Amino acid sequence: MSPGPRSGDPSHPQGLALAPFRGLRYVPDQVRSLSAVTSPPYDVVVRPDGVVELEGADPHNVVRLILPRDGDPETSHARAAEALRRWQKLGVLVADETPALYVYEQQTADGVLQRGLIGNLRLSTPDEGVVLPHEDVMPAPVADRAGLMRAAAANLEPLLLAYHGGGPGAAARTVNGTAERPPLLATITEDGARHRLWAVTDPDEIAAVNADLAPRQALIADGHHRWATYLRLRQEQEGPSPWDYGLVLLVDTSRYPLRVRAIHRVLRQLPVAEALSAAQDTFRIEQVDGPLDTALATLADAIAASGNAYLLAGDGTFHLLTRPDERLLDASVPHDRPATWRRLDASVLHYAMIDRLWHVPDTPDHISYIHDAPAAVHKAECLGGTAVLMHPIPERTVLDLARQGVMMPHKSTSFGPKPASGLVLRSLELD
Repeated sequence: MSPGPRSGDPSHPQGLALAPFRGLRYVPDQVRSLSAVTSPPYDVVVRPDGVVELEGADPHNVVRLILPRDGDPETSHARAAEALRRWQKLGVLVADETPALYVYEQQTADGVLQRGLIGNLRLSTPDEGVVLPHEDVMPAPVADRAGLMRAAAANLEPLLLAYHGGGPGAAARTVNGTAERPPLLATITEDGARHRLWAVTDPDEIAAVNADLAPRQALIADGHHRWATYLRLRQEQEGPSPWDYGLVLLVDTSRYPLRVRAIHRVLRQLPVAEALSAAQDTFRIEQVDGPLDTALATLADAIAASGNAYLLAGDGTFHLLTRPDERLLDASVPHDRPATWRRLDASVLHYAMIDRLWHVPDTPDHISYIHDAPAAVHKAECLGGTAVLMHPIPERTVLDLARQGVMMPHKSTSFGPKPASGLVLRSLELD
């Protein structure tokens, strides 16, 4: 399920609009391989180990641009910007001659096929109802992304938007018809996913795609902080500019449904024993058997049976927390949101547990957000902290709250498959 056509509001006649751009792409002869220069999105890379591994794959891996490691943020951003421009001068990255929309396809190792359109999306304000966010954002990541994009004058990776196309319109015909042609590039990344990219340059075809998209709205599936960054950078401009657009991958989920997965928390400085002790009077706690897959199945069963449930790990064992005390929820979870929001696992976790019971600050020194459950458990064990493993929020709940304008706590969901970073970049200096 994802957004469909917008209601006809005459005060906001413009909907989704994708502009072509001259994509920056790696020249295969200048790198070890295309797969060696790709990366997961910046907030999925498990730092620092993942960064080091990606940097070692090729000296020009895109992680050096999206997650530079050169000391303080300002210096890091300047180094990334300098690397981007140097790689263009050296011919490692070259801009396509003709502005294009790009058809992007990926097929995961387990056979999930995704196709969509990469282009420059005209930015819209929240009250226009064109792009629907569903999560709150944190100031620090937005400031970091803004500093990086500003220094590089570039959108280095697309965010992921989902929309509901319905019938066989022009956008669907373009995506699927283009995918029958030989691609501009094809590669298989280390996770076994196959990626292919094509350019759509015909002005009439691009116009037909935009006529199809115009009445529709889209849900931000992945990239809330980058979307907030786009809006901030646009506000800094005094008039029309390339910052009026931002790089996105737009996927029609009526044809290519997305998966919804949880984002787990690692409380870096809170040992499991202390977490359990603080929660023992307000949650039902039981130890569950491993391995991890078995424990996660127990978590899923608990969600279905009793609502809020969490799996704590980090000390070599697994503990299931369920049935939070209603008095705790009443005292800690804000009452100014819908009942559905108040019972979200993420809402209960952050307000009742992290804030009220554990008194853990929501800062990078104290909380890491990790998409992969085994990686979260490993990180907690290495740090002597606590991994809080979550169950995905249903997509229908995400969309219902988004349409009400209600934001979920940050890092509540992980939609995928996510586009690989490094296949096509956008330099605003070329617009």
